[in-house]
Amino acid sequence: MKKGALITIIAIIAVIIIGGIASYNSLVSLDTKVEEQAANIDTQLQRRADLIPNLVNTVQGYAEHETEVFTAVTEAREKLFAAGSMEEKSEANEEMSQALGRLIAISESYPELKSDTVFTNLMDELAGAENRISYARTEYNSSVASFNKAIRTFPTVIFAKMMGFEKAQSFEASESALEVPTVEF
Repeated sequence: MKKGALITIIAIIAVIIIGGIASYNSLVSLDTKVEEQAANIDTQLQRRADLIPNLVNTVQGYAEHETEVFTAVTEAREKLFAAGSMEEKSEANEEMSQALGRLIAISESYPELKSDTVFTNLMDELAGAENRISYARTEYNSSVASFNKAIRTFPTVIFAKMMGFEKAQSFEASESALEVPTVEF
């Protein structure tokens, strides 16, 4: 074998190895970003869940007979804590939002509750938590899209399959979240 051919083969192998290393490092970086954004969602869901007992207690002081709603909120909160996958978190988050909506609707029947400063402060904090969850979901889904695109493009797809990288799951709204709720008084 000629010296020039050997150098060419070595150069091709080096390019493949360097390309593989660069692809792997890029995928690790994107995967880590997805994990970081998932943790941000968890943090914001936890923040909102921590507000719920105080909100329930405040509303309960005015509307003691609404036990079905209080139970639904408590069960939704527990389901959120037990959720493991992003799909389970998304479903539990939707259930929590619906239960909170029913809890908040109770306040419409109690003018004294709506004027209670503890209640209004909790509602402000809850609104802020909902905004942070929405932002965290958007950032997470953006990271997931970047990662999923990277593992499906050539030549990175080759290294992604060899290294075991799999498609990440988006945080999506459930079918029921896409329906407009009806409120009746």
